[in-house]
Amino acid sequence: MEPSSARSWTKPLHSRLAPFLLAGAVVALALVCAPFRYAYAPAASKVLNEGDRRLAPAYDDWGKSVGAVSETIEGALPPGAVRVNDDMLRLGRRAFYEETFGNEIFLTDVLGIIAGPLGLRQYAAAILALGGKPTTNLKLELDEPATIGGQVFERGTIIDTGLDVPTGALLPLGMAVRHRGAAIEVGITCAACHSTVDARSGKVIHGAPNSDLNAGVLLAFASNSAAFFPHAALDSLERFSSPTSGTIRASDGTRAPLPDPEKLEQAVDATLLAWPPGYFDSMIDLVAAPTQIPDAFSFESYPYSWSGAFAAGPFRGLSVQTNNVHALNADTLTHADASRTLFGIDKELYLATVLRHAAATRFRYDPARGETPSAFFHGRDPTPEAPGINELVQVPTYPGVSLIAPNGLWNSSPGYRVWEQVNAMSAWQNTLVPPNPPGSRDSELARLGRAVFERAGCPSCHAGPAYTNHRIIPAELIGTEPTRARAFRATEPLLKAPLALAFDQRVPLRGAERLIAVPTDELDPEQVRLGLGYEGQGGYKVKGLIGLYWSAPYLHDGGVAASADATELGVSGTLLKGTLPDPAASLRALVDRSLRARVVVANEASPRLRAMHVCGCGHEFWVDAPGGYSSREQAALVEFLLTLELVRDARRAEH
Repeated sequence: MEPSSARSWTKPLHSRLAPFLLAGAVVALALVCAPFRYAYAPAASKVLNEGDRRLAPAYDDWGKSVGAVSETIEGALPPGAVRVNDDMLRLGRRAFYEETFGNEIFLTDVLGIIAGPLGLRQYAAAILALGGKPTTNLKLELDEPATIGGQVFERGTIIDTGLDVPTGALLPLGMAVRHRGAAIEVGITCAACHSTVDARSGKVIHGAPNSDLNAGVLLAFASNSAAFFPHAALDSLERFSSPTSGTIRASDGTRAPLPDPEKLEQAVDATLLAWPPGYFDSMIDLVAAPTQIPDAFSFESYPYSWSGAFAAGPFRGLSVQTNNVHALNADTLTHADASRTLFGIDKELYLATVLRHAAATRFRYDPARGETPSAFFHGRDPTPEAPGINELVQVPTYPGVSLIAPNGLWNSSPGYRVWEQVNAMSAWQNTLVPPNPPGSRDSELARLGRAVFERAGCPSCHAGPAYTNHRIIPAELIGTEPTRARAFRATEPLLKAPLALAFDQRVPLRGAERLIAVPTDELDPEQVRLGLGYEGQGGYKVKGLIGLYWSAPYLHDGGVAASADATELGVSGTLLKGTLPDPAASLRALVDRSLRARVVVANEASPRLRAMHVCGCGHEFWVDAPGGYSSREQAALVEFLLTLELVRDARRAEH
């Protein structure tokens, strides 16, 4: 018998699936006998910024670039160095678009991403309806009414997914489909969040954030989104228990009350539905504070993550951030061994909560059988050599954390060398250059904007190739919403000195792994603690400014947003109304105190945004009339910020 659920629709989706899978749709391939796997990877001709690339180093030595990829480096590399060549860059591009590290199993069989009201039938119908045309927002239609997180969705409701579909693609960008035996599994790749489709041309833009991806809605409509509860707003599991919800034997032998599945599901769904489009909560702190999806224009933009917590390891910490997508965010089972420290939840209770309503019967834990959750999962774990379900290897500090492994795990697929795919993706991301903004640009205005930029003192923080000084600013000083800066605070008791697995070892590892020390001497200990949120309110790194045209809205909470005519302000007036913020107007709101005040008021008027800690406040550096700047100077600064790459290229040509 299927478990009860807070969701309601007339009959199981699988009973309605087969008649609607039409020839030509990728989902129809599931009807063939041979196993297959498919994810869309754009051809070079289908990419707007394929030809604009930075030169890669010949190798990376813990963040220090050596030589150029076109040069030949003789002899053995230093320990910890990563060789970069054309084959590696091709692997990085392919992995960015196609690699899931096996997250299909967790997302499909545990979370139930296609077992709820939004199933393969809805995706297939929506893609077929496009007729090969592109979209930046794949719209799915509900077949039956459903109640999700306390909200009623009637039959025929159109769900904005924010998923991008390039011209002629059979799947949304960043979605992977796998068919094994009788099972169809769906996973995600980095491209779902960190590449997008240009609405004008239908081409892909490498590295531009998917600014309207409705990740929260897609997760909420899963059949067991309670499995994602570490990313929701929960003070404890105990308040969800009831006399009929049962108990399990905890690690210490005591009986621990289980949460009522439907109550927990409703609470998690309510949080997920409140995420604004273009946001994702990648932290596991039981606090609802999703961040704006960042771009992947990563060159010289270290340290990485909004708080700058990723500063050590290859490519100056970029590999740690790249790893984070699948090691920390795509499989909550990886947190079980540290759940007592991170959440105050016993490991057995944690596993039972995640697995109790798993979409697939083989992963569905039944406490009535008397088996411990850990024993139950161990007997079904498809990757018993590593925690969780995804394709991972344990760093020696596991289950402790380190600067090179926020949860002690590295993504590494069998047949590849340790972290080979992750390092390849990092190297490739560092070559990405954003496309020029569309339309003609005013170069004279941009040159005036550079003078305004310098007069306003912006280069004191925003300097260098990526327009960042690589520093982390205390949240109290920058004045922005501090919640996200504290997200790693619970990891402090687990923090250990970083150790890495030698990169030339092939997965699966067979014991007696060779280890290498990770150099951290050049890191400022105070900056490290600030980036991890261990000091004060934590901090945020100085954001690089490359590609601003493609990454509106602005600030880590994405709160600075405006429509083109600035009549609709804040996230409440743009993204929550289905409108993408205008880059120029949003940048003006960033530097104009009067306009920003109205943005903050608009955000604070929304209970949904207040609950998600979206404010748009702080970073009070003004270029406006009270600051002594004319409207033309303000417009010039905005033009400069939107065309940084163009201005820099022009200056090179002049010299």
